[in-house]
Amino acid sequence: MKGDLHDALPLGPNVALVVVDVQNDFADPQGSLFVPGGEAVAASCASLMAEAASAGALVICTQDWHPAVTPHFQEQGGPWPRHCVQGSWGAELHPLLPHPDHLIRKGQGHLDGYSGFGSRDPGTGRVETTGLRAVLERLRVQRLVLAGLALDVCVRETALDAVRLGYPTSLVASATAAVELTPGAGQRTQEELAAAGAELV
Repeated sequence: MKGDLHDALPLGPNVALVVVDVQNDFADPQGSLFVPGGEAVAASCASLMAEAASAGALVICTQDWHPAVTPHFQEQGGPWPRHCVQGSWGAELHPLLPHPDHLIRKGQGHLDGYSGFGSRDPGTGRVETTGLRAVLERLRVQRLVLAGLALDVCVRETALDAVRLGYPTSLVASATAAVELTPGAGQRTQEELAAAGAELV
């Protein structure tokens, strides 16, 4: 995998690898919101992180970091079962992942936290930035490479925001997987991201 990635991806200085939400609740079969294929995604992302670090790229992980009570959860009228509660095993990054250069937490308080760039208030629609863009600007990142979970939810939102913000963006298709709430959602997401201007690797 290392050689293939080196040839196919623009990893190097002024590039950031953003690994989205590869946490126990999504990537471990015992997690509360396990994404099929999540274990393989964790292994792929671990290899990708090592490759990025050796190439001199910045390595960033995003982390869902919800309070125990939030309108994001079904118990309070939201769309999702309880997951990635602050300080819990489920919220921890998958143990295969090496330590990133930066960790960006999202979905704190009553916010939904789909995109790595901002968390949205489900009542007002107002978006609070996570600090990801500030890190990228401070370190003069010019290009993004994305991977992680889940393709049709948080990876999708992060990639769309990255493109909107003007970053040339590559998605490593082999290092992501979809929830597939509706059949074909993963394929449709890839097509949507390609149409938006993201490169699919």
